[in-house]
Amino acid sequence: MVLIIGVILGGILFIVLLAFFLKFFSLWFRALLSGAHIKMARLIGMWIRRVKSTIIVDSRIMLTKAGMPIDSDLLETHYLAGGDVIKVSKALIAANKANIPLNFQKAAAIDLAGRDVLDAVRTSVNPKVIDCPNPEKGRYTIDAVARDGIQLKARARVTVRANIERLVGGATEETIIARVGEGIVTTIGSSSTYKEVLQNPDNISKTVLLKGLDAGTAFEILSIDIADIDVGTNIGAKLQADQAEADKRRFQAVAEQRRAAAIALEQENVAQERENRAKVVLAEVEIPKAIAEAFRSGNLGIMDYYRLKNIQADTSMRQSIGEETQPEDDNK
Repeated sequence: MVLIIGVILGGILFIVLLAFFLKFFSLWFRALLSGAHIKMARLIGMWIRRVKSTIIVDSRIMLTKAGMPIDSDLLETHYLAGGDVIKVSKALIAANKANIPLNFQKAAAIDLAGRDVLDAVRTSVNPKVIDCPNPEKGRYTIDAVARDGIQLKARARVTVRANIERLVGGATEETIIARVGEGIVTTIGSSSTYKEVLQNPDNISKTVLLKGLDAGTAFEILSIDIADIDVGTNIGAKLQADQAEADKRRFQAVAEQRRAAAIALEQENVAQERENRAKVVLAEVEIPKAIAEAFRSGNLGIMDYYRLKNIQADTSMRQSIGEETQPEDDNK
């Protein structure tokens, strides 16, 4: 019975080993023929660790054929870390063919940092052109104003090459676009007239290029070319018109304030005049009383009273004559 059980267990083990052998035989045999030999136990271990052995084998074969044999442990570790093993392998081969110094550790670090290492190598070999500003962001020109107040709308094209050494931790294309845009605005703003910029647009490229805008970025700026430059509106005249309108409103407000103050003063004078007239009326009321008191005390005689009435009548007549002749003088 023990012998039978042993035979059965041995048969089961043999069948399992045969199944694994048949499952991974093609990969093992292909790696063996390519000179990138990987042990069968290593392939089974990849399956247990849920590593796609096909990717590891294909990458190792590519690197071995390119004369860059790399241990499968490094490839498997990069795969388990979430990296793209195929892309890293192709990037290493492309860098080797282009005589670009790039080892597996640096390529893996670039890939794990979220950068496209293969595209970086290609950009390092074949520079790419970046539009400034980026049309995908909804802007098509960089607007700046010269010293004479004329607005200019420029569009530039920046040729860059990837810097492998600064790819990890270096700034992206957005930083390049922002810096170039800032340099264009500064250069146009420092020009005396817009005509100088239109006559020599290459001065913008030279000035901006000398600022070292690629410092701290993952790229090396090769050239900055002004693709197009147009004349916009007269910002200076518009600002002056707005300032004049603001001054006009301010002066109108001051004049309105003065007019209100004058009206208030006039109303105060009218009230003061009415008050004075009231006082005069009150004083006139006291005159008959004073005359009566003078009669009683003997200080005023009857002849004096008649003489006073004659004077009042004469004064009234002269006033009436003056009021009648005044309109005629005005008409003359």
